[in-house]
Amino acid sequence: MTTTVALAGSTGSIGTQALDVVAAEPDRFEVVALGASGRNLDQLVAQAEAVRPRVVAVADESAARLAAERLPHVEVRAGTAGLASLGAEADVCVNGVVGFAGLEVTLAALLAGRRLALANKESLIAGGPVVQEARRTPGCELVPVDSEHGAIHQCLRSRDVAGPARVHRLVLTASGGPFRGRTRAELATVSIDDALAHPTWSMGPKITVDSSTLMNKGLEVIEAHELFGAPAGEAGVGIGYDDIEVVVHPQSIVHSMVTYTDGSTIAQLSVPDMRLPIGYALAWPDRIATPFGAIDWSSLSRLDFEPPDLDAFPCLGLAYAAGRAGGLAPAWLNAANEEAVAAFLAGAIAWVDIAAVAAAVLDRHDGATPRDVDDVVEADRRARAAARSVMGADHP
Repeated sequence: MTTTVALAGSTGSIGTQALDVVAAEPDRFEVVALGASGRNLDQLVAQAEAVRPRVVAVADESAARLAAERLPHVEVRAGTAGLASLGAEADVCVNGVVGFAGLEVTLAALLAGRRLALANKESLIAGGPVVQEARRTPGCELVPVDSEHGAIHQCLRSRDVAGPARVHRLVLTASGGPFRGRTRAELATVSIDDALAHPTWSMGPKITVDSSTLMNKGLEVIEAHELFGAPAGEAGVGIGYDDIEVVVHPQSIVHSMVTYTDGSTIAQLSVPDMRLPIGYALAWPDRIATPFGAIDWSSLSRLDFEPPDLDAFPCLGLAYAAGRAGGLAPAWLNAANEEAVAAFLAGAIAWVDIAAVAAAVLDRHDGATPRDVDDVVEADRRARAAARSVMGADHP
């Protein structure tokens, strides 16, 4: 039986790799909807001509009008609402939208009772309480596409026998990014090109910078708590932030681990290839037949692990603090980070200032708890304004 797929963020890194997975198993998956911001309109049109979906959504309304002219036999939907509507268009929706903009897609897919293959961690982090409510919708499923959370999802299959109460600890691995081993003083003058030179993964610029600061790993800690930390007997395994550990693993072969109460640790290993967790989410609860990320055991000589340097990379500690604070604190941290990373990529602030901006904005968080998605959107707006104020004051 063919699984229909809606792909939001189709022109980005996750989107293009999801299309690779579909192309590898065309008898199993059918793309029925594509969506993107519209910045890469030529690429989106080429994708639509190749896979021939029923629907194409373009967030930018002027780009949507151009898309409609170039794709006369396809239904073209415009605006953020059009992009969000893809959540209900297929058996599974891959949310590869970058940043907070992915929240509407996440909610649409869950509220429609569909399977959400979630690569947009920011929507779960910023809108955690609202997303958790949506996850109670009958029939919906959330399968993470991040390599780390996809790994934990696979490792937790053992709890089907052991029971959720037997999970002791979640261990997220971090590559350490391009600056592993550097001191705080050595990081003061790193360049944009330095930050974008990731040693093991090929990703978009925003997530690559997040990896270099370890903010990406910090956001993944919050995401892991949202995905797997609910009370035992519900969606999660009854663990708190003290039970989520980060270790630096430069080879990026072990993608994450779960330790059980008897001391046994189960890990998921593969060569770095995002097509593996994407395929896992598309095929769940089955697996795809294409061996993305298969390891050549004759050439794998070592696996190293070390603790993260919280002094040189303070973003990781900030994320733990925001997660423990709860409520809208993660939304404030996420928004501040997005603004700071954009400013860094534009050459307006230094790399070390990303953490400073995030810390300053998190200090302004008022401790509020969201009642609905409008509260999340307002918190995001206020935090971005605070970040711009901080950067304006410090960086005229």
